[in-house]
Amino acid sequence: MKNLKNAILAVVSAIILSINAQAFAEGVGFIDYKKVQDNYAFAQTAAKEVDAKGLELQQFLVDKEKQYKALDTPLKKQNFEEKTKKEFEAKQSAYVTFKLKKEEEVYNKIQEAAKQVLVEQKLDAIFDYRVIFVGGLDVTDLVISKLKTGK
Repeated sequence: MKNLKNAILAVVSAIILSINAQAFAEGVGFIDYKKVQDNYAFAQTAAKEVDAKGLELQQFLVDKEKQYKALDTPLKKQNFEEKTKKEFEAKQSAYVTFKLKKEEEVYNKIQEAAKQVLVEQKLDAIFDYRVIFVGGLDVTDLVISKLKTGK
């Protein structure tokens, strides 16, 4: 008799928990981050700025190579190499820092828009679309719209 009461209590508890879980769980959204980036003007501008800095770094190397070829003695070449190496490392470090800063700015803005969509759509979470095999709500266009309106 005691086992029957425990079994009934366990079944009733499971039913109550599943009803409560369904009442609070609205669902899961997913986002195609690359599509959002491609359709977000700020991200496009940031990518162009990063590319421009990368091209400046390449141009620096081309200019230094021309200068190197113009040198006539091995000692001058060695000194030039050492000086250029230090300059390049500093420029490369600045480029990496700049790139990471821009990527973080874009990510933070997209994440903020995704958080707003999460609340508006009453979702539990938003995942990358590559993690979702079946189901979920595609909120990519909602996030893009949110970013375009700036709200």
